[in-house]
Amino acid sequence: VAEVKSAHALGIRVVVLFPKIDEHLKTPDGAECANDSGLVPTAIRAIKDACPDVCVITDVALDPYNSDGHDGIVVREGDHLKILNDETVAVLCRQALCHARAGADLVAPSDMMDGRVGAIRFALDEEGFEEVGIMAYTAKYASAFYGPFRGALDSAPKEGDKKTYQMDPANVREAIRELLMDEQEGADIVMVKPAGPYLDVIARLRDETTLPIAAYQVSGEYLMIKSACSGGWLDEKAVVMESLLGIRRAGADMILSYFAKEAAGWLKESHI
Repeated sequence: VAEVKSAHALGIRVVVLFPKIDEHLKTPDGAECANDSGLVPTAIRAIKDACPDVCVITDVALDPYNSDGHDGIVVREGDHLKILNDETVAVLCRQALCHARAGADLVAPSDMMDGRVGAIRFALDEEGFEEVGIMAYTAKYASAFYGPFRGALDSAPKEGDKKTYQMDPANVREAIRELLMDEQEGADIVMVKPAGPYLDVIARLRDETTLPIAAYQVSGEYLMIKSACSGGWLDEKAVVMESLLGIRRAGADMILSYFAKEAAGWLKESHI
């Protein structure tokens, strides 16, 4: 709540919540994700009580809750792990409903399971949450830039990787196919992640849709800039603002960034 109030004072009106779940609550089916008394719904209610006009977006995926560290339910097949798409989607619907009941304005499925946007839209509508929006992680690439985030939340896969459900960094055409599916299934906002290394993907999607496009400047991008600036090699304000401008120029309507508070403060100063 204190962090949200601090951001609110700088003019930030949208926050996204990512949980760090206690290890003893993690299970192979990620059941804790739909606990109405859990960390995320508790945080949503507290934020809404303190700052009613802040738009709260929540992450919908199982990796923070899954003892395997994957975005969905996995089973072993010989030497390999297999993701169970449909079983995962059913749990994600329960998670999205849990967040909606707590007061979330938008849910953001980041799992990359097939068909999850349509299933979540149907589940929300059936329960009377027609006005809760969906910000879909439409083009989420199997990127090496997520490392600091996974380390902070202890949510890295315990075995294997996420390349069977996240996207191939070499493939831009798949992003367009995912966009068309998410649009058809009822997404309100589509997202590209990461942002900086995928400016071309943002631009391609901008040409293909009239929906708002979000872009996520991820933890690895943040830490690279922070590290270079702390070593005196770069001017932090100038580089941060240039990096955000590049994302905006590529076609993003909104940017998720760990620099949000700093950028908001700098923008406020420049308008005085």
